[in-house]
Amino acid sequence: MRLLYSALYCCLLPVLVLRMLWRSRRAPGYRQRLPERFGFFPGLSPDAARAVWVHAVSVGETLAAAPLVESLLRQFPDCPLVVTTTTPTGSERVRVLFGDRVMHVYAPWDLPGPLRRFLRRTRPRLLVIMETELWPNMLHETRAAGCDILLANARLSERSARGYARVAGLTRQMLGNINTLACQSQADSERFLTLGASPARLEVTGNIKFDLILDDALRARAAQLRQAFAAGGRPVLVAASTHPGEEELILSAYRRIRQMHGECLLVLVPRHPERFDEVSSLCGRRGWQVLRRSAGGDPTAVDDILLGDTMGELLLLLGTATVAVFGGSLLGHGGHNVLEAAAWGVPVVTGPHMENFAAVSEMLGGAGALVRLDGPARLESCLLELLQDPERRRRMGAAGMRVVADNRGASARLLALISQRLAGA
Repeated sequence: MRLLYSALYCCLLPVLVLRMLWRSRRAPGYRQRLPERFGFFPGLSPDAARAVWVHAVSVGETLAAAPLVESLLRQFPDCPLVVTTTTPTGSERVRVLFGDRVMHVYAPWDLPGPLRRFLRRTRPRLLVIMETELWPNMLHETRAAGCDILLANARLSERSARGYARVAGLTRQMLGNINTLACQSQADSERFLTLGASPARLEVTGNIKFDLILDDALRARAAQLRQAFAAGGRPVLVAASTHPGEEELILSAYRRIRQMHGECLLVLVPRHPERFDEVSSLCGRRGWQVLRRSAGGDPTAVDDILLGDTMGELLLLLGTATVAVFGGSLLGHGGHNVLEAAAWGVPVVTGPHMENFAAVSEMLGGAGALVRLDGPARLESCLLELLQDPERRRRMGAAGMRVVADNRGASARLLALISQRLAGA
């Protein structure tokens, strides 16, 4: 089954390269450092110890992995740390967060040749994969090279489980190569078990995204921005990680909010940087005065929308919010990490599609910290209700912070498992 998969992947490789070049029209990072994706890059010194390899797909996984990476750097200072991503935005986050303290390259494409070249150049003894990034050849070749594999912060929605079940034989092979599956919840563990994972390899460690740290410097910056954004007492509505089609829904609701509520600032943060110009043009065509965050300066009374077109600032911008609405949930993209708002004590609104964060959204919703809409038609009325009810917002914010505080500790449990694997290796 894996050989058939590899043959198909090889046939599609020219299409994959062309797609990367096509995407690079808007995001040049996709055509840069292309040899790394084939496993060509300067490797670690032959005299270096065997490395720990942490694979984080993009920005969200990189941010979630950051406390773990920092702990590994402190606890194993003599062990080289290799961090891979697949997107330019994830790559930029690695550079900003860790600099030259880690070795960073793009993850190789999932073919035996590129993977073997990557493994020869990095010589890992442990691969830590953030969340559920399962690639048949990556898992097979890594285990064949004598490297242990730990799936960290693993989650598996019912929909994803059904997809993996359609290729049951390949899925069992992949799971059989993983030494430890550290799951976010018992439900995730049971789904992996149903797909053929060994019970002895399953651990429930919790969700490391609850271990989000809002340090003093970040809090001070957020307070400063909040004072500027909310000048004159106007509320700040942050629309986080929006996808195509969702901006139109949010802008329609925002127009009604401005008519009913008067002054309000919308901070609009598209999910993908290649869409920044597109969304800015959309807002301009709708008649809004737009200030781009990348231009510098704070929004004034004449600015209707602040476009969050910088990388790595979503958490900071959420710290300015009166209410946060999360994209990816209104039109069926599975939702995004609402804990980034809850940690600030910001009331959260989502659409019905939160499959990727089902357990988190249920916890926050059950505590009264999150409103999950049945559909986008309710967005306008829900936001108006919240903006007009400060006491309800206070209760929601306090409930969100309690949920985050009560569920911390997954990073420490995960680090203990990693330490055990390294000792065994």
